[in-house]
Amino acid sequence: MTLEEFNAVEEQQVESAERMQAAGKALEELLSSAQRQHCLTVGVYESAKVMNVDPDSVVLCLLASDEQDEGDIALQIHFTLIQAFCCDNDINIVRVNDIQRLVEIVGNAADNEEPKDMHCILVTNPSQDSWKDPALEKLGVFCEESRCTNQWVPNISFPER
Repeated sequence: MTLEEFNAVEEQQVESAERMQAAGKALEELLSSAQRQHCLTVGVYESAKVMNVDPDSVVLCLLASDEQDEGDIALQIHFTLIQAFCCDNDINIVRVNDIQRLVEIVGNAADNEEPKDMHCILVTNPSQDSWKDPALEKLGVFCEESRCTNQWVPNISFPER
């Protein structure tokens, strides 16, 4: 490997890390904004219901898991079915490996309620022009760029606090 090739690879790695960090920040902003607008659907089954009734209202699907969930076959099957549905309906999908951080951003159930299932979160847009968010546009570009590199469901890491 020549010095020029090494520098090019190094620049790509830095650019990729910057893109990932920007995407993580945009996702955090989008989730907060969508929650304020009441445009979030939280939970695998709740998300499946929304996608079945009105798939055109879904603008982003977030799949989340922790290391302990990797062995959960049922959850992985749900993820596969959700991913297939999203691909068929041109819905951007991202994965996050930090459910605890999602709970911090989105919040969990009240004390008297059962904890929310944070494995799948949909960002919906009730009507086509009612809600435009710059963070959503940034994530859309990130997903499109990821698909160009054959990464159909990109992993996003939230920025450090």
